[in-house]
Amino acid sequence: MESGIFLCMAVDRYVAICYPLQYSSIVNEGFVIKATLSMVLRNGLLTIPLPVLAAQRHYCSRNEIDHCLCSNLGVTSLACDDVTINRVYQLALAWVTLGGDMGLVFASYALIVRSVLRLNSAEATSKALSTCSSHLILIVFFYTAVIVLSVTHLAGRKVPFIPVLFNVLHNVMPPAFNPMVYALRTQELRVGVQRVLGLGENVSRK
Repeated sequence: MESGIFLCMAVDRYVAICYPLQYSSIVNEGFVIKATLSMVLRNGLLTIPLPVLAAQRHYCSRNEIDHCLCSNLGVTSLACDDVTINRVYQLALAWVTLGGDMGLVFASYALIVRSVLRLNSAEATSKALSTCSSHLILIVFFYTAVIVLSVTHLAGRKVPFIPVLFNVLHNVMPPAFNPMVYALRTQELRVGVQRVLGLGENVSRK
């Protein structure tokens, strides 16, 4: 779901920067409703087979997963029969959803950069890049965490705590960073944080 939200935000940035005069007519209430419904239906329909396939497996051994989060892979790893179809479907699902969203997100930002570089005003260029900076930071962090988490699963048998650690970081860090990255761009909140940290006098002097 997170990658779908990032994709919708990337499209919003693309329209705002590349088609500013048509933004209000393109990104209207109907567009928001359609984008929301499409993301919910896509993620819902594509993930339904995961618990269905997991329920068809035969579980006859231990009932403790190796992770602190109840993931689909953690549950199916307890099955006594062949779980190849489960792993193949989850891998394909990751490539279709995360991979497709990531490709579209970076394609939209490539178009944004190309459009920004064509601007003759340095101020307009700086403002456009500043608008996208927070979103781009979170996107890079999110997809980096996903890739690292996928790679560390390969080392799970040799060092079991590594996948667990990255699983926790992947689920905790992005929600923690989201409000910080966006809120600190707001001047009132930034001044409030500086006052809490004891920098209020310096801010008021400036």
